[in-house]
Amino acid sequence: MIYPDQPLRFSPILRSYLWGGERLETQLGKKPPENGVWAESWELVDHREAESVVCEGVWRGKTLRELIESYSAEIMGYEAPKDRFPLLLKYLDCQRVLSVQVHPDDAYGATMPVPDRGKTEAWYVIDAEPGAKIYAGLLPGVSKAQLSAAIESGTTESCLHAFEPKAGDCVFIPAGTVHALGAGLLIAEIQQASDCTFRLFDWNRVDQDGKPRALHIQQALEVIDFEAGPTSAVRREALVSDESGWRTLVDCDKFQLRESSGVEKPQSLMLDDSGPVILTIPIGSAQLSWGSESITLERATTLLIPAACPPCRLELNSETVALACHLPKSK
Repeated sequence: MIYPDQPLRFSPILRSYLWGGERLETQLGKKPPENGVWAESWELVDHREAESVVCEGVWRGKTLRELIESYSAEIMGYEAPKDRFPLLLKYLDCQRVLSVQVHPDDAYGATMPVPDRGKTEAWYVIDAEPGAKIYAGLLPGVSKAQLSAAIESGTTESCLHAFEPKAGDCVFIPAGTVHALGAGLLIAEIQQASDCTFRLFDWNRVDQDGKPRALHIQQALEVIDFEAGPTSAVRREALVSDESGWRTLVDCDKFQLRESSGVEKPQSLMLDDSGPVILTIPIGSAQLSWGSESITLERATTLLIPAACPPCRLELNSETVALACHLPKSK
């Protein structure tokens, strides 16, 4: 019987938003379907909004949804429910600042007219132009009344914690955290597979038709965690690699995000997990081998390594960065 026991590669789904640019193509090698402003490349997704389709090999043309429905145990692990894949990985080209927004948690998402997951996410900064900002969390002590007044007066930014990130930083954004990515950032993002976004402020912009984008102020105020305070970046150089050569950037109840790099010299790593692993190469190139097979991973290549795949060896070239995203372990 044939079943998915080797890495799966999917066709990127490119999304056009007013804040995007050209770097998904010029730096990451994505091929947009037409000229335009391309903001996001959805590398792996299983959601009613979009479905990833395998682009090569014996499973070419199959969606991730179809594979999980037929081979849940082989892809997700033998104790995994036959459900939608819970994570979404994307690349973002932020040429203009994104809207100030917040995502709900799972409990709130389940009560929406069209139920959805909540959205906890993490950003890995691939590149940051001088002066580029990240807005992550509210300033200490900001209350709902203060934020409401600032939104009303058009001074929302005065309530936000902001900092200038650098390449290699990771920023964890739990559900309920007010946030925005600033202009000049190239980002890899792992998130729950959800479409729940509430905008508080969009910098007084209008779209191509001259109309402002919809805001969701009441819903946003309901889900913001006003006790959380500012969110800071995790600095790569402050973390120590474990015995397998990986650094853990985020370890939460929705996902684990790990990073490794071949800075200054090539590096060989093992990927051996009882569940599925999302592997992506935001910088450089690498070689992945399993059993008697191997493939070259160019920059911005993303793979889903099924639970049934044999242990993989990842060879990183000098200066290459690899990200591995895992589902949380059962407690």
